[in-house]
Amino acid sequence: MSDSEAEFGLLDTDEAEGVGDEWEEIDVSDTEADRIARKRDREFSEFRKRIKDADQFKVEASVFDDATYGALYKLVQDGHIDAFGGPISTGKEANVYTALSGDEEVAVKVYRINASDFTDMRGYLDGDPRFEGIGSDKKKVVTAWVRKESSNLKRARRAGIRTPKPIAVERNVLVMEYLGTEEGRAKRLNEVHIENPETAYEVVKEYIRRLYDAGLVHGDLSEYNVVFHEGQLYIIDLGQAVTIHHPNAEEFLERDCRNVANFFARQGVDATPEELLAYVREYATPEDDEDTAPGSDDDAVPQGTPADRDGE
Repeated sequence: MSDSEAEFGLLDTDEAEGVGDEWEEIDVSDTEADRIARKRDREFSEFRKRIKDADQFKVEASVFDDATYGALYKLVQDGHIDAFGGPISTGKEANVYTALSGDEEVAVKVYRINASDFTDMRGYLDGDPRFEGIGSDKKKVVTAWVRKESSNLKRARRAGIRTPKPIAVERNVLVMEYLGTEEGRAKRLNEVHIENPETAYEVVKEYIRRLYDAGLVHGDLSEYNVVFHEGQLYIIDLGQAVTIHHPNAEEFLERDCRNVANFFARQGVDATPEELLAYVREYATPEDDEDTAPGSDDDAVPQGTPADRDGE
C-alpha cells in the first residue's frame, strides 16, 4: 500500500432525528423471476441454455434452479446486466461474478437456494423485526437474506460507511458495485501490508460506531471483510448484519470488536476488544439524536417511507 493510500478519509453522514424502529418490511413473495421460470417461453429457454453452457457457470449449473436463471434473465431485461464475466469468489452459500452494466463493471452475487444448509442464516434472521413470520421455507429465507443485504448496504452507506453500492435485487441475486480494478478484486486487510495500521484502525473503529449508531451490528466483521479500494477502506458482506433490536446484537457486537481489535493488535496497534467495545457503547447513541462523538453526525440514517429509502 502506498503512502498516498495510507490516509483514509471518512465520509460525511446524512442528518436524521433518530433511528427508532422505522425498518421496512421485506417482501418474500414470488418475484418476476419465479413467474418467468414458470412461463418458460422460448426467449427465456434460449437464455437459460446460453448461461448453463457458459464456462463460468458450468460447474454451478446443477445448483442453479430455473428461477435463478429467471432472476438473471430479468436483470438483463431491466438493463442491470449486459454481459457476464468470470467468478470473483465461490462460497458455501453464494458465488460472486463480475458483469458489465453499460460501461461499468458490477458484481453479481448469486445465492444458491438448493445446494446449501441455511440453518446459520436463521440465527441472524430470527429476532430481526424486518423478517418476522417468514417461516422455514428455504426460498423465502434466501430471498429475505438477499433483500436484507441490500437494505443493510443502503443503511450503512447513509451512515457514512464505505460499502459496495447496491444496484438491483431479484429473488436470490444481488447486483452491486464492483470493488476492484483490471488486476482483480479489491484486497482484504489480511492480504495487504498496512503501512499505517493506526489510521486504518481508527477508520474501522469509527465504522463500527457509525453502524451501531445507525441501528446495525455487522455480526461477522474481521480482516476478511474489510477491503482496500482506491486508497480507502470498505466494509463488505453485510448480509448477516442485524438490527440493534436483535436478541444476539450485543453478542455479535462484542465478537466484531474482538475480531477487529485483535487483528490490529497483531499489526502493532495499541488496541483491545474492551477498549473498542467501550468506545462504541459510549459514543454511539442509536436511540436519540444527540451528537456525542466529535466531528460526527449521530443517528445518520434519514427518516422517511420505505419507498423513499429504497429509492436511494
